[in-house]
Amino acid sequence: MSDDHRLPADSALSSAQGVLTRTNWAALQHAYGPASDAPAMLIALLDTDQGVRTKALGDLHGVLHHQNTIYGATVPTARYVAAILSDPRTMLPVDKIRGAFPGRMRAELLAWIGSVANEVTDAADAIHRQYGFPLADHPPAVAMQEMRPLLFSVAVPYLHDVDRHVSEAAIAACIPLLDDVRLLQHHAVLVPMVRQVLGTSELWQHRERAIDALDAWDEDSSELEGQRNPFLFCDTDLSPDNSSWRPGTSNTEGWTEDPPF
Repeated sequence: MSDDHRLPADSALSSAQGVLTRTNWAALQHAYGPASDAPAMLIALLDTDQGVRTKALGDLHGVLHHQNTIYGATVPTARYVAAILSDPRTMLPVDKIRGAFPGRMRAELLAWIGSVANEVTDAADAIHRQYGFPLADHPPAVAMQEMRPLLFSVAVPYLHDVDRHVSEAAIAACIPLLDDVRLLQHHAVLVPMVRQVLGTSELWQHRERAIDALDAWDEDSSELEGQRNPFLFCDTDLSPDNSSWRPGTSNTEGWTEDPPF
């Protein structure tokens, strides 16, 4: 079956329900074949049961965006995530799982938007071109690039969110979206937030992201501090598989971060 990335007009997809009902999911592919089961995965993101929400978040990454791949089904999935981002239920918690950042579902959805956007940047295209697969030859990637202004518009309201994790996730998501020429005018607004918020995060991943972004934009990052010892958890008895380790607890050097892998 062909992986038809084409979607209905934006006006038909103005709501989450519109994405679910007006998208021909069976004609799209995800990591494991036809995406007929995608609507159930997406609906579960707002389930009242925390375990169900957590599994749905895992499916969002592991099925609909597996290994950072942009599938045909990833495109309407991004539209759905954009449509539900303001839903109050996205402030419900999810279980802490390996690779997840602390915070609410909204922070996780913003992080997912950032992950998807990162796969269609100019830098990503350059890498693909080295192997003979430019993004322009991959219709889902082209569709995702076209969607960047929409994704930016839904992330912007959370740049100054009172929940620090949501704010950081929104800033991090906006960084790769600014590769779009239609969004270049927003650089000046984002730079101080990248430096002052993301650059001072408790999460080393966000601090490194801030440094990389500022360097790429020819902005000063000299006062920011990234991960000083990326092998810290390899050099101690405290590891994710050690029963004495818990997210947020300190190790022997006073760090309160997740292991850098």
